[in-house]
Amino acid sequence: MELVKPRIDVGLFTTNLEPMLDFWQNEIGLPLDHVLPLGGGVQQHRHDLLGSVLKINHSRNELPIAPSSGYRELLIAREGLLGPKRLTDPDGNKVTLIPPGAHGIERIGIRLGVRDANAHRRFYAVALGLPDVPEEGGDSFLCGDSAILFGETRDVTTDPTLEGQGFRYITIQIRNVDEEHAAILARGGTEGRAPQTLGKVARISFVRDPDGNWIEMSQRASLVGALD
Repeated sequence: MELVKPRIDVGLFTTNLEPMLDFWQNEIGLPLDHVLPLGGGVQQHRHDLLGSVLKINHSRNELPIAPSSGYRELLIAREGLLGPKRLTDPDGNKVTLIPPGAHGIERIGIRLGVRDANAHRRFYAVALGLPDVPEEGGDSFLCGDSAILFGETRDVTTDPTLEGQGFRYITIQIRNVDEEHAAILARGGTEGRAPQTLGKVARISFVRDPDGNWIEMSQRASLVGALD
């Protein structure tokens, strides 16, 4: 993939806006960049996360009651720590602050629980074309300088919904959505949603990993210029 930003973004959904903003802004220390209306009663509160974006998607309507996705934990490098500091946000999402370099992470990482590690190795290495890095007790791939870590576990939700409380998707910023989306499908990836244009902001699509977790491919105008 031709990345135009060397790191992933992370998206979650909530109906619990004020406590969530208080946690992420004041306890974790993430500055709010701006709020983006998504339609359908959802507003995206975009926070700077060491060059990535934490997307807190607030729904004014009730979210579907749905099992959690495979995205289990967000890891954030933080200077001055001697060991991990484990936290939980008001919705129960796990967040761990770690010393820079732990698990090979200099900025952020996302940890998944998966059914079949071999299937996910093929997906990340072949369909997405990401490099793998050694990780004790599991597997890790790099998307720019962001780490995607996973290990096998029994309590895995297959075919999770995109909308639902908690971490729901990651975003990869690329040069050309149509080309990359088609190439990922040709290399064995599964389509989540076909490419579509969101006004003058971005052209996006979704692909899904072997458990059905959602990955947004984004061609953002602010990063690549014109969308056509």
